[in-house]
Amino acid sequence: MDLRKIKKLIDLLEESNLAEIEIKEGEESVRLARVPKGNYQAAAPVYAAPAEARAAAPMPMSSPTESATGGGAKPGGSDQPEGHVMRSPMVGTFYTSPSPDKPAFVTVGQSVKAGETLAIIEAMKMFNPIEADVSGTILAVLTESGSPVEFDQPLFVIG
Repeated sequence: MDLRKIKKLIDLLEESNLAEIEIKEGEESVRLARVPKGNYQAAAPVYAAPAEARAAAPMPMSSPTESATGGGAKPGGSDQPEGHVMRSPMVGTFYTSPSPDKPAFVTVGQSVKAGETLAIIEAMKMFNPIEADVSGTILAVLTESGSPVEFDQPLFVIG
C-alpha cells in the first residue's frame, strides 16, 4: 500500500470523530486506531501481513496458558510492587535502551516525569517511544530488553 494513502488515512482519522479506520486492498490491509489521550501518548498504525505470510510465520507463544495470559510468566501480586503500572500500547519487541551499546533509558529507583521516554517498542521496523504517563519513581521493570511484548502487557511500575 502506498505511503501517501496511509498518510491521507491518518489525516482523515485526525480530522474525524472516528476511533478506528481499517482499509483492505486485495491482500494488504491497514488499520489505524486512535487511543484516548489519557491512556497512551499516540496510536500507531498496525499493518497486517498477507494471509500466506501469516500462515507461514511461526507462532511465538507455545501454550494456551501463555496465550491466555499474554506471554510468559508474569510477576505475581507479591513480587510486583504497588504503584501505577505502565502497560504496552502495542505488540512488538521491547527495548530498554536506544541501541545495544547505549545505557538504558531508565533504571529501578530513578525518578521520571510524565512524558519522559522509558523504553521503545519495535513494531513493523518502526521504533515507538514508550513515555511515562505519570511522574514518579521507577519501582520495577517487568520485561526484559529484547523480549516480545503483547498489547496491554505490564512493562513498568511507577510509584
